[in-house]
Amino acid sequence: MNAQELVQKHKLLECIQCGTCTGSCPVSRKAGLNIRRYMREVAITGKVVLHPSNELWSCTTCATCEVRCPKELSPYDFLIDIRSIAVEEGNIATTLRDALESVFKNGNPWGRIRSKRTEWMEGLNVKHFSKGAELLYFVGCTPAYDPRVQEVAKSLVKCFENAGVNFGVLGEEENCCGSEVYGVGEKGLFEFLVEENKNLFNKYNVTRMVTSCPHSFNTFKNRYGETSFEVMHHSQLLANLIDENKFSFAKELNKTVIYHDPCYLGKQNGVYDEPRKVLESIPGVKLLEFDRSRERSLCCEGGGGRMWIDIPGERLAEIRVKDAAEAGAEIIATACPFCLLTLEDAVKTTGLEEKIHVKDIAEILAQAL
Repeated sequence: MNAQELVQKHKLLECIQCGTCTGSCPVSRKAGLNIRRYMREVAITGKVVLHPSNELWSCTTCATCEVRCPKELSPYDFLIDIRSIAVEEGNIATTLRDALESVFKNGNPWGRIRSKRTEWMEGLNVKHFSKGAELLYFVGCTPAYDPRVQEVAKSLVKCFENAGVNFGVLGEEENCCGSEVYGVGEKGLFEFLVEENKNLFNKYNVTRMVTSCPHSFNTFKNRYGETSFEVMHHSQLLANLIDENKFSFAKELNKTVIYHDPCYLGKQNGVYDEPRKVLESIPGVKLLEFDRSRERSLCCEGGGGRMWIDIPGERLAEIRVKDAAEAGAEIIATACPFCLLTLEDAVKTTGLEEKIHVKDIAEILAQAL
């Protein structure tokens, strides 16, 4: 894609240079990313110059710039296209390159073999979707492979069973959704994944799907074009089940919980109330709010490939954890595997392990069942 195509696609000449995008960007000061200037350079000079690595790869694709842009432009999508140019030229960090290679070879970015994708299911009575299931649980790469996030998948299974949900999984056939592949600009690999996954879903006649990852939810909903299935995030499904009085609670938790809005769930898809409904329904939970919540929520720095590349400086997740501790929370609740991992790591680096814990809403709900 050349500069003129970028100008037209992203309507760069409509940019009024107000600086709202750069001013609202959570990593602009940390990484020196000035997305306003970058857009202007391309529009005025008609050339694409790749900025320093920390700037180009610091963007978390949180969409705050898009949410706040008065001209309804999407600066972060512009930056993804710039990344595509960098990827084509081979100008990409080794860790990101390895993650992309693993997606192509193994169907996941974590460097794990496909046969290990179902390890999290050991000891559970989880059936394949083809065995008469009505709802597909699309587990996702991180819940399937990461030992910590596997606990979220297990908790969600417990919630489904308690509510009598007829669900199934695709097991080793499940593939990467492609969210982070798209976010780092590898559009060719992303289109390959879209075709592979659509064929797989059509093979099993999938019409309803739930995923515990906002990145998968967003990608299936907004990046796959026309599909034959409806996709929900697990917070939406759990909230619906609560409305239908499907859960049988066995105990009170008596915990003070503060909810962190994942960017891909909140800013990008407007899902704010459902996770809170889940938490508020749990006996004994006192729900707090961050000062920066909902559309003002502070990004954890996990999106846009940032799980595979580190940018120097204080991590936003550390700021988030300190804010939670100051508010008096015992548990930071979230609804995204990347948020869970970055926030939990920040609890350790800030030395607050004895004071605060990080859990997915499904884990908290499962504790009360």
